Amino acid sequence: MKTTRWGIIGCGHVTEVKSGPGFQNARNSSLVAVMRRNPAMARDYAERHAVPRWYDDAARLIGDPEVDAIYVATPPASHEEYTRLAAQAGKPVYVEKPMARNFEECQRMIAACHEKNVRLFVAYYRRALPRFLKIKELIGNGAIGVVRFATVTLYCAPDPAEHDPQKLPWRVIPGIAGAGRFLDLGSHTLDILDFILGPIASVSGQAANQAGLYPAEDIVSGSFVFQSGVPATGMWCFTAFNTKWSDVNEIVGSQGKLRFSTFGNEPVQLHRVSGSEDFAIDNPLHIQQPLIQTIVDELNGIGRCPSDGDSAARTSWVMDEMLRKWRGQ
Repeated sequence: MKTTRWGIIGCGHVTEVKSGPGFQNARNSSLVAVMRRNPAMARDYAERHAVPRWYDDAARLIGDPEVDAIYVATPPASHEEYTRLAAQAGKPVYVEKPMARNFEECQRMIAACHEKNVRLFVAYYRRALPRFLKIKELIGNGAIGVVRFATVTLYCAPDPAEHDPQKLPWRVIPGIAGAGRFLDLGSHTLDILDFILGPIASVSGQAANQAGLYPAEDIVSGSFVFQSGVPATGMWCFTAFNTKWSDVNEIVGSQGKLRFSTFGNEPVQLHRVSGSEDFAIDNPLHIQQPLIQTIVDELNGIGRCPSDGDSAARTSWVMDEMLRKWRGQ
């Protein structure tokens, strides 16, 4: 089996525990280079994580002949640029979520990789986590009967940093993130529902800025229907009273329902007339490692990664449709 040698572009917070060590711990995988525009921070990361080489220029990392595949862990505004560079170099690319700022950018990324026959993967890592695989298994086995509908509710208080207009986090700056926290957080739920219930066929939505803390939307509601005919609704609010997150998804069927969170680690709950059952399934420490393993395996000709450019672009299309009126499109 060939070892895939990875290079990371943008070794920020998400790479410290969630993803970076996953490249080192996955079978037939190694992390050999990292890049950050700040050379001191790039060197510090490399030294702390025992990575052989570091760069302050993305093109140099991509051009490194000892780097086989590229992980783009920058904010969405640069995903398309770095994906194109990796594709031109003939190297598979793994991009953080959301895949891009909008569906149009996703399409260009897919086309660039297709032209060079390069595989494109996206970090919707919940598709490989045991708790969500269990949910998919339960529905597939008829645990709740025929699926009738689904609901999504996520609300929380603003992040303290969002109260300072001079130092806003990039996640609420549309030019960088594509929108607000909806793209960052809502994308995970919409993607995992795509994985569990299938693609979404039609969608509409409303968005607004209620608190006026930043230029992006801070509340989004949506109504959508899966290709199977199952309808669903969602509500995402990021300026509510709750100091703790309220994160609840329900899939309701003819014989029961499943209740679970997207971001929490609490048990998945199965409720039926005959009784209830909890499935306590912990997430791994390096939460992206299972998905990384599927990528490395696919590159070695074993199976397929469940999250690629095509599946991720579908989620971006859904979010674009929910934000269409807000964006004035």
